Amino acid sequence: MVNKALDFGVILEKCGINQDTPAVILKKINGFLSKIEDNYKLEFLKYSLLNIKNGELICGILKMYSTVNLAEILPILLDFLLLKCDGNSDELTNARIYCAKMIASGKDTSAVGALLYCLNNKNEDYKVRLACADALGRIGDSYAVKPLINIVKDEEEKSVYVQESATFALGMIGDTSAIDPLISIMEAKQGLIGKFSFLKERIVEALGKLNPNNKKVLQVLKNALLDPSPMVRINAIEALMNSDYENAAETIRPVLNDEDDEVKRNALIALYNMLGRDILDEVISQPGYNEFLKQEARELKEEEEE
Repeated sequence: MVNKALDFGVILEKCGINQDTPAVILKKINGFLSKIEDNYKLEFLKYSLLNIKNGELICGILKMYSTVNLAEILPILLDFLLLKCDGNSDELTNARIYCAKMIASGKDTSAVGALLYCLNNKNEDYKVRLACADALGRIGDSYAVKPLINIVKDEEEKSVYVQESATFALGMIGDTSAIDPLISIMEAKQGLIGKFSFLKERIVEALGKLNPNNKKVLQVLKNALLDPSPMVRINAIEALMNSDYENAAETIRPVLNDEDDEVKRNALIALYNMLGRDILDEVISQPGYNEFLKQEARELKEEEEE
């Protein structure tokens, strides 16, 4: 019986694996794949992911399989994602991130367990964890909601970026069971600035996606308009603008006098989208609005007229 692994090793050598540039090698590999049967293509992918240590080459090979039925290669992709890259983690990080993106595109719920395993591994490269959180959001399986919430509220989590990504994923999944836990986390972080500001931004954004008309959510959004972080206030404005709350415009209106110019600008744009040109005429003509906001209103009016 022919040793397929040995055959693939010889083929890679003929493709210049140890001497040519990645572009040249990938061109030769593509030519090889065009001549073999589908079952051998799967074996070649498995062999490549296990034996090639160059991340650029692996990304290039994975792209060649982008048109293949993802269900056929999903087990191979999951094995590679879970691979412990001893001494080669940095080299293979981008390839594993690309692998997570491929997994996400298939929206196969059977991948959720492996993605959660990587996401929950605090020794894992944080960029791989970010990619796994994003993949869970895109797959949209409610099974991931509780583990994602646990990451968001984990006080010992070293990476706020991972917590942000988990929060964003909850917004993508859209399961309303995440509302109360996110509100609790938001209330616990209320008033805090620094790294927590980024997390609060994502929570406000996620709550706006989950159900901006929920009474509890509306109260959080109203409170967020007074948050110390300008970006949290901006996210709250956008969430209220996109809600069906009948008093959304009146709730946003006081923010036209916010101390931060970008917050004022976003409040004006939101009110313009909701109320039309009248709010521009009001800001331009009435006292009480500063010159920065009046100029923004004039520019919006000129754009509309043009």
